[in-house]
Amino acid sequence: MRVITYSDTVLVPLSLFLTVGYHAYLWHSIKRKPSVTTIGHDVQKRKAWFLALKEGDEKAGMLAVQSTRNTLMVTILTASIAILINLALAALTNNAYDAAHLFGSTLFGSKSPKIFALKYGSACFFSSFSFLCSSMAVGYLIDANFLINATPGDGTFSSSPYTQVVFERGFLLALFGNRLLCMTFPLLMWMFGPVPVALSSGALVWGLYELDFARRSPLYADKNRA
Repeated sequence: MRVITYSDTVLVPLSLFLTVGYHAYLWHSIKRKPSVTTIGHDVQKRKAWFLALKEGDEKAGMLAVQSTRNTLMVTILTASIAILINLALAALTNNAYDAAHLFGSTLFGSKSPKIFALKYGSACFFSSFSFLCSSMAVGYLIDANFLINATPGDGTFSSSPYTQVVFERGFLLALFGNRLLCMTFPLLMWMFGPVPVALSSGALVWGLYELDFARRSPLYADKNRA
């Protein structure tokens, strides 16, 4: 029994620390050397693209709407998946204690009421915040499209800096919603025990690292030397 309890109290916090620590390292890399990360590189390119737009220009407005349409669709999909997971967990919680006998093996970890509540509560927490961030991102992106297409005023107030802030906040919240949803899946594996949590967290960090950091290439090295 002690081994089961220790596996839950050691492997699960270690897995959570691994994913949170990776994202802290990613955020630090974006702040110090944004060009080595795909996210930082995209932010730089997006800012340059935004500065080339002119508010009130119909062609520029259509370009902005078409460019952010895919991001809006992905963000809406992320919010939908997050709320569906949350609703599914709420439905499963009612039957979790009755089905505890199906997971009688020690591989599934502790079956105490507190651990059961923590399993479902942690997954609900991350999925709820993912839904919140994604929903806010949709609002910011829609507002940014409206501001880009709005006709400039009488010159007393320039809305370009404000529009760019709204635009970047939308993409940032969309990124947060996506990453919180990714972190929800290892917590869902906790239902099958602490070992799947550790394995899925390691696989998640490895996959995100391959996607987040630009690979070294001769062209990329020459660019950094310049």
